[in-house]
Amino acid sequence: MTWDPEIDDPTTRPARPNDAHAGTGSEAEDRVEAPPPPDLLAPIDPNAPVSGHHPPPEGSAVGERPENDWSKAKVLVMPILRPTGTGGLAAEGLRPEALGGETDAGRRQPLVSAGPAGLVVAYALPSTGFEVLVTGEHLQAWRLGGDALHEAAFANLERWSADASWTREEDERGRRIVSSASGDGWDAARVLLGSARERLRSELPDGRVVVGLPDRDLLVAARISDDDPEFGTLFESFVADQADASDEPIDRRLFELTDDSLSPLTA
Repeated sequence: MTWDPEIDDPTTRPARPNDAHAGTGSEAEDRVEAPPPPDLLAPIDPNAPVSGHHPPPEGSAVGERPENDWSKAKVLVMPILRPTGTGGLAAEGLRPEALGGETDAGRRQPLVSAGPAGLVVAYALPSTGFEVLVTGEHLQAWRLGGDALHEAAFANLERWSADASWTREEDERGRRIVSSASGDGWDAARVLLGSARERLRSELPDGRVVVGLPDRDLLVAARISDDDPEFGTLFESFVADQADASDEPIDRRLFELTDDSLSPLTA
């Protein structure tokens, strides 16, 4: 038996298997009531979605973020090494009031300091998944001088380095390598610390201490002796390959650690 809506009584329509209102036997019971129209005069619910979006979660006020609050940035800022020739606004001796004469483009430049062997030191604020380079605009917001920034950044690096590990490897021929590769982004910058340089010298005695800084995530050092030139060639190739494959390279060169200074390696 079939039911034709054009000729049959609508109240006799057979129930469908998935009809939520089928089988009541009453038109009043089968009727689906439409939702009431919105009350345009009712108070606005602050938690209600707007155009399909919910209000953002509560967070810190803009003025309390590290970019604007030195009390928070002071314990976060870190120095990082950048390649030779990296430009920026010289941090040494820079006063925030002196930035008033800079153009907007000048104030937005990253702050930099001279590093060893022609390398450049910049300053970064860690964030979720990325870092923010500190610029002149930050110093203005913090009412801070460049020297104070440098001091705080190096204190944070020293504190981090005290807990970061070193890896030591040595083969049967006595070839020894010491490296730092935590993945935190500050490994290469450890060479800026006197405590780290002293550690390398103590771990690699009786030979030339040669250092590679191919990537911001890698500091690698080796003991090179005159009677094993092959090892020096292999080490040089390794550092160059790491720099070439890096997303954030620093330098393909090798450096020699002598006393407490770092200089380009000479033959």
